[in-house]
Order: sequence, then C-alpha cells, then structure tokens
Amino acid sequence: MKIILRKLHCYLYIASVALTYAVAFPFLYILSRNSRYYKYMNAIRRTWGFASSLLVGIFYGFEYEEPIDWNRTYIVCPNHTSNLDITAMTILIRNNNHCFMGKDDLLNNFVTRLFFKTVDIPVNRESKMSSYRAFKKASEALAAGTSVIIFPEGRIPDQYPPQLHDFKNGPFRMAIEMKVPIIPVSSANTWKVLWDTGLDHGSKPGICHIFVHKPIETAGLTVDDADALRDRVHNIIQNKLV
Repeated sequence: MKIILRKLHCYLYIASVALTYAVAFPFLYILSRNSRYYKYMNAIRRTWGFASSLLVGIFYGFEYEEPIDWNRTYIVCPNHTSNLDITAMTILIRNNNHCFMGKDDLLNNFVTRLFFKTVDIPVNRESKMSSYRAFKKASEALAAGTSVIIFPEGRIPDQYPPQLHDFKNGPFRMAIEMKVPIIPVSSANTWKVLWDTGLDHGSKPGICHIFVHKPIETAGLTVDDADALRDRVHNIIQNKLV
C-alpha cells in the first residue's frame, strides 16, 4: 500500500510539473528569443520549480554554514540524488545570474530542453570535444559574472539508497583557472522524498534538507591543486551526509 501511495504521489508531482510548465512556457519562449532576458527565465524557473513542488507538499529547507554573498560569482557543487536537486539549486541561488551544466540528454527532455538550448550548458562527457566546448562556455560565463551549477558526480547514482560517487575533475580545475570560489552543497535527504525521477520508488510530501557549506577560495591555488580541491569538496559533502 505504501509503494502505491508513493507512486501515486509521484504521478501527481509529474502532473504538477507539467501543468505549471505549461503556464510558464509562453513567457519562457518569448524571453528565450534574446539572451538579454535569460536572467528572467531563471526567475520564472525558480517560481515554476517552487510552485510545482508546493502543490504536492514538497518544500526546501536551507541551512548555511555562513551567509553567502550572492553578488559574487561561484561554481556551486552539490551532490546529486534526485531531480528535486535542480529545483533546490534554483531556489538556493538568490540572484538570476546563473546557469547549470548538465548532460546533453536534457536537450531531449520536454521540460529542460528550452533551458539547455538557451540559459544552460549541455555536455556529452563521452566526447572530449563536447566537454572542451562546454567547459569553455562555462569559463566564459564565469568571466562574465554568471555562477555555474555543476553536479560533480556527473549523474544520479544507480544504487538505492544512493552513495556519493567520485567527482569529476573539470569543475575544480575550472574554478582554479578562473579564480572563483566553490560552494559545496550537501543534499541530505532529497532522495528520500524523490529518488532520481521518482518512477522506481515513488515520492512523498516532505522537506528537502539542504546544507550550504562556506565558499572555498581558489585564488591562491594552481592547477596542480585541482585533485586536492576535488577531494576536499568530496570529503566536505560526504561528512555532512553521514
């Protein structure tokens, strides 16, 4: 009975996402015609994500190790266990000047396609050329003052319950090269509310607890420090998940 209720809740959540996206789409489409308006697309994405979750009783609670100055530019690195992590990050970042880097499969998803054709940065990690182009575009975004959100595991783990996987090197090398701070983010229980897409284990109402660690400065580091920085961020997130 419990799994039936969870599956039903997941279908309600999918319907909520679709319904609210249908309402938002005409405005998103108009704004997507000009890159000057991309920040307004992020504002709509935040409202859409919050509303679609709220309608089915999903909320987001944020705890901060220290206050974040969102006027600065960051690479934000959260662990990844749920589609809800995307909504959590859009709500977390208090300005509209940010983008996601994510797998190019999202270009084929009905509700993410428009964003990954405009605001966000798709990457095929199996292709060195695609990865190069994506990280070059992300570096240009950072140079222009746009924060970049990257899930350093590269995907949602297949195991259930999920375990934190090794991190890719790219975000950490880029942070050092661009001299921007990294913000580690620990998503503690999002998978318990909705794991992955929710289709396998369903979902339920609840509060997703997100811990935002203090930024790690990179200005004094060299590219030789990238592996150590990667491991440091991994340990910070892992220790909060225990």
